[in-house]
Formats: sequence, structure tokens, C-alpha cells
Amino acid sequence: MLDPRVRRLAQLLVRHSTKLQKGEHLLIELFDAPECIGIALVEEARAVGGNPHVAIRSNRVMRALNEDASEENLATWAAYDLDRMTRMQAYIAIRGSENVSEMSGVSDEQMKRVARIYQKPVHFERRVNHTKWCVLRWPTPSMAQLAQMSTKAFEDFYFDVCTLDYAKMDAACQPLAARMSKTDKVHIKGPRDTDLTFSIKGIGIVPCCGDRNIPDGECFTAPVKTSVNGVVHYNTPTIYNGVTFDNVRLVFKDGKIVEATADQNSDTLNAIFNTDAGSRYVGEFAIGFNPFIKTAMKDILFDEKIAGSFHFTPGRCYAETDNGNVSEIHWDLVCSQRPEHGGGEIRFDGELIRKDGLFVPADLHGLNPDRLGAR
Repeated sequence: MLDPRVRRLAQLLVRHSTKLQKGEHLLIELFDAPECIGIALVEEARAVGGNPHVAIRSNRVMRALNEDASEENLATWAAYDLDRMTRMQAYIAIRGSENVSEMSGVSDEQMKRVARIYQKPVHFERRVNHTKWCVLRWPTPSMAQLAQMSTKAFEDFYFDVCTLDYAKMDAACQPLAARMSKTDKVHIKGPRDTDLTFSIKGIGIVPCCGDRNIPDGECFTAPVKTSVNGVVHYNTPTIYNGVTFDNVRLVFKDGKIVEATADQNSDTLNAIFNTDAGSRYVGEFAIGFNPFIKTAMKDILFDEKIAGSFHFTPGRCYAETDNGNVSEIHWDLVCSQRPEHGGGEIRFDGELIRKDGLFVPADLHGLNPDRLGAR
């Protein structure tokens, strides 16, 4: 018998996140995730008249495939997965992980090759732009350890975060999206020496309240490509291709990262930003507001939704928020402005929008944690 929380999550993913319709094809990819969520998704897809397809993945096998695959190998793999993705109208990925550093040790050059030959055509160009998609984690002891919680406590936290009232969140987010659509200048001050200015004038605005990612809770756009100036000092740890970075600090001049440092692995950090011409420019700016997520746990699908955070993302922009930046990378780096993390302000055209993690204008109070249901 399925855990009712699993059933509820499957219903949310099929009916709200991807809005699967009768006759549509849904690809379900399970990465080290249990059978129960796969079965629940298949049954829910069939209940609405959809056609489910399932791919079972192992992260250890994926590492073996990625580690020394030739370009010919990657191209053929990409071709047949791209053909399958082209036949899908919806996509759900459940990503479990027994080891968040599984890809550690695979060379930077090889990971760039995988991104260019496989990830870019299959996911970034086809799946992201042409399917109704949603990606989420699955709770594991490894994730509980990162969150410094017991396995049971983390599971309870996970289902609270993932199955909250996203329709309520979506309604509360509309005034923020409307304000962002009218904004030119954004000014951010934050922990340490964060002091950043940029324009979002004329760029699309996308509220994310239960689609694309679960957990959700952000509203994103992109800066005008050459408008970014100043410093952002991220105060949450991050993992990229299995490598951990702490206290990443970026200095921008006319949109470009001209200085990048971290507490460790600064050479690797700069190698990532030297991937291509677009990797030193920013493709996304987003404001996070999931009421149940308050601290970082080295998992970007959770960390980028921290209530009172923003993320500022070097690399590729999304089609809906096109600022002209093209890159093989898209690296969400997160800064929390909650009081316990140093506080901070976000201003739109001089008006104070959020202070120390809480929205200030009355029409945005619905996005504050006490209004979104946090206990």
C-alpha cells in the first residue's frame, strides 16, 4: 500500500506541475528513486488519460558512463534520448542521491563535453523549451545528513515542502511578478560586501509555484546582459559537478564577472567561468520564498527556494527570460538575506521591496512565511 504522502505528491506532479492531458506522453526518469513513486506517477498519469513512460537511472552507472565517454558515444546517446524526448509532451524527473559527490573526480573537460554534446540538445534545448517539465529530489539518508537532520525528520520536512498549497502561493506571487515586469533598476545589498545593481527592463518574468521544480517558490527573470555592476558575496555552500564551493564572491563590471574567488577550489571556480563566452555573464535573477526552507543544505533545488533568498545565476538564460546570454553552464548560486544570515535589502527603482528576508509593500505580504503556511 502506497504512503498517502507519495500519492499526494504524484497527484501534484501530474495534475498541477505538468498539467498532463488526455493522450499526452509523459517521460518519468527515476534516478536512484524507489519504485513506489514511479508506480504512483504511472497510475496518476493513467488516471488522467495520459501515456506514461519510465526510465530507471543509477547515479553510479551514470558516473561510469560520463567518466570517459568519447564524443561518438555521447553523440549517439544524445541522439536516441533526443528522439524519445521529442515524442514527449511532459517530463518528470525524480532524483535521489546516495552520494551528492558522485561525479567528483570526473575531469572538468569531460563534464563540459557531456554538457555540450548530451545535456544541451536533450535537456536545455528540447526538454526545457518544448515540454511541460518538473524536476525534484527524493529524500535519502544522504540528503538528511546534508540537512543535519534525522532521516525521519527530513522525510517529514520533505513532504511539507513539496506538497504545500502551491495554488495559494501562485496567487500571492502575481503582484510580485507584476512589479518586476514594470521595474528597470534593481539594487541589492546583502551579507558581507554584497552591493549589486542591474536592470531587468524589458525581460520576461516567470512565477514558479509548483511547476518546473518541486519544491518551488521563486519568481525569476534575467538582468539586461551588460547592466550588472558591483559585488555579490554568496553565503550558502554550493556543489558543482561534485565539487563543493564556499563563500563564492563575484565582482561584475558591465555584466561580466571580472573577479571570482571562494574559500577553496578557486582555480576550479574560474575554470567553470571560462567554459565559454557566456559563462561570465548572468542568465537568471530570482527571488526565493518557500516558507518551509530556511537554511541551505547543499541541494540547489531546495536552497534556491529559501524564504528570504535570491539567486544570481552565471550562464545560460531561459527562453522565457531571454537576455541574449548563451552558455553551456547555468549555475544557480544563492544568497540568503534572512536576519540570521546577515540580512539585506532588495529595491526596485528605489522602492524597498524586501528587507531582511521579508516583503515590505502590502501587496506582497502574502509571500511572507506566516501567510504561506509555515509553522
